[in-house]
Amino acid sequence: MTLSVMSVTLATENPLLPEPLEIILSIIFALLLTVVIAKFVVPRFEATYAERTAAIQGGIEKAEKAQEAAEAALAQYNEQLAEARTEAARIREDAKTQGTQILVELREQAQAEAARIKASAEAQLEVERAQILVQLRGEIGGLATTLAGRIVGESLDDDERARRTVERFIADLESDEPATAGRS
Repeated sequence: MTLSVMSVTLATENPLLPEPLEIILSIIFALLLTVVIAKFVVPRFEATYAERTAAIQGGIEKAEKAQEAAEAALAQYNEQLAEARTEAARIREDAKTQGTQILVELREQAQAEAARIKASAEAQLEVERAQILVQLRGEIGGLATTLAGRIVGESLDDDERARRTVERFIADLESDEPATAGRS
């Protein structure tokens, strides 16, 4: 009999089913835990998620801005480089032009200086020629009067007469000179 009572009590009690009080307490605990998690834990997770999202989004925006700034700086650098190259080419051309102008001016100055030196030398030669002619006339005149005096046999010491004779003789020589040069 004992066996049959036990089997009756066991048949009414299901070992897999908890007590109704335990079920109610478990439901209350689960609801309470859900409320606490919803009130305290979820907002913290949401705030942390929002912060991380904002940080990531801000980082992406900063990276995009930095990339745009870098691209703008690169474009500006390339533009300045192109301008510098253009300016350098222009400066080179200006320098070539100025160099050519300087060479032309130096040549002109050298030619003018050479012409001035030549004119000065010619003038100096003309002056020296005139001096030599005057000196030669005096010497030739003296020699001619001495020679003429010896040939004629009388003294031609009269300076005025000697001077006229010498001038006439030199004039005759000068007039014969172009005629002789024309025959040669």
